[in-house]
Amino acid sequence: MAEPSATQSNAMTIVPGELLTSEPHNWYAIQTRYRFEAKVAANLQRKCVEIFLPTLQEVHRWSDRQKKISTPLFSGYVFARLQPSPSTRLHVLQTEGVIGFVGIRCNASAIPEKQIKDLQQLLSQRVPCSLHAFLRTGQRVRIRGGCLDGFEGILERTGEKLVISIETVERAVAIEIRGYELEPV
Repeated sequence: MAEPSATQSNAMTIVPGELLTSEPHNWYAIQTRYRFEAKVAANLQRKCVEIFLPTLQEVHRWSDRQKKISTPLFSGYVFARLQPSPSTRLHVLQTEGVIGFVGIRCNASAIPEKQIKDLQQLLSQRVPCSLHAFLRTGQRVRIRGGCLDGFEGILERTGEKLVISIETVERAVAIEIRGYELEPV
């Protein structure tokens, strides 16, 4: 149906007045209304906020035509680089389509600069990529597909070993899981 290929979207430049101070600017994830990512990005750019909206180019086919469509890599999110001050936060929150900053207990959590730079570089190089389940070591996961379809266990090292435990006898066995698709349970 769709053939994904990665391209970088917008990352526009900065801000007047208070947002140009010497204080550090951090990247933050901003949650948007459903299908409002591009609109929020455009509105924040008009407000002179530096944004990054990672997108994938997908080819959509219909019976009579095909068209390349740019879709957000992370549906419902836009990244903004700004100074962490109450007035800047309010400036962003008053933008149409913005639900709020992503963080813990109403505190926006800064995203490390390296993570954003790496993602920008990945997309600018047009390396084929797709979304993947976010898995952590120690998390309970299930294998999807292949001869081990449906097996559940604890992820030992990301993408390397899955520990299948028999809890009543307190015994476990580890299996190689390279090449298998995993999902969180």
